[in-house]
Amino acid sequence: MTKPTAIDLFAGAGGATQGLAGAGFSVLAAVEIDPGAAATHAKNHPGSHLWETDIRSLQASKMRKQLDLAPGELTLLKTCPPCQGFSSLASGNGLTDHERNDLVVHTVRFVRALMPQAVLLENVPGLGKDARLQFVRDSLHSLGYTSMVYRFEASDFAVPQRRRRLIMLAVRGKRRPLPQDISNSVSDLRGSVSVRDAFSGLEVARRVNDPLDRYRISSDKVRRRIEAIPVGGGRFDLPEEHQLDCHKRLGAKNATASYGRIKWDGPASTMTTRCTTPACGTFVHPEEHRGITLREAATLQTFPPDYDFEGDYGSIERQIGNAVPVRMATVLGVAVQRTLNLA
Repeated sequence: MTKPTAIDLFAGAGGATQGLAGAGFSVLAAVEIDPGAAATHAKNHPGSHLWETDIRSLQASKMRKQLDLAPGELTLLKTCPPCQGFSSLASGNGLTDHERNDLVVHTVRFVRALMPQAVLLENVPGLGKDARLQFVRDSLHSLGYTSMVYRFEASDFAVPQRRRRLIMLAVRGKRRPLPQDISNSVSDLRGSVSVRDAFSGLEVARRVNDPLDRYRISSDKVRRRIEAIPVGGGRFDLPEEHQLDCHKRLGAKNATASYGRIKWDGPASTMTTRCTTPACGTFVHPEEHRGITLREAATLQTFPPDYDFEGDYGSIERQIGNAVPVRMATVLGVAVQRTLNLA
């Protein structure tokens, strides 16, 4: 039986590509503008045609022709436009980036050219309040698609990290009704994995001389602050001499996760683009006096332990934080196939 096919827009380091491949898709191509993320994707997925370019300058019809695809032949178009501008952090601080946010509407161009059987859009929940999402849904409806929007919690499906996401699934033509709850359509794949489980698995599978087995080096002052954080604690547990003036000004309602220790027996908090930087969230190792390593962060994003990353430390940290968790992409890929009666 021929494998279902997919194209990964805004592919990043390849978390979704890896996950969709795990669900049985042949990922034909990907688009990614960031050089470090594109290099990582190319190294791990040499069989996918990679366009390292700004999606706004890529002609969708050119992509289809280069891949020798007829309209309607592609099974799935996956798209994950940059989400920082739709996040609660950005909207709460007046940091909404309209130009980046507009990238979401470029999905329509590629749907029009490719006419895939299904479209899967993944983003932060804040996109649900933005008019651009409704524009995309209305545009797809005019092209013959039916769509539904869901809320999805990755930690419900064996991702050792809390990651609430918005999912839009659209299918072309008249098929069986879309699931009312996408999570229920893959209920057999539910499961929970704790940080302890994830890190224990990493210890078993750890590579010798893994280049990602390193953490952000702290100054002596920051290291003493980390040493003062009790197991399960955070910045509110620091003695007076280790508290930051900026945190005192922020009070108890802002930056609450800063200098937080990850807890062993549950999922970690959401990995961000600063996911190994203790000052930027709950990213301190559960017991050791350091931030988590790049490989530990990648493990919480469910990348396999032999997944290679290209770029300097900061670039790799961003790539990991921006990625779609591999396991989450696999689960969603299965949900798409079931909706299309392919599995």
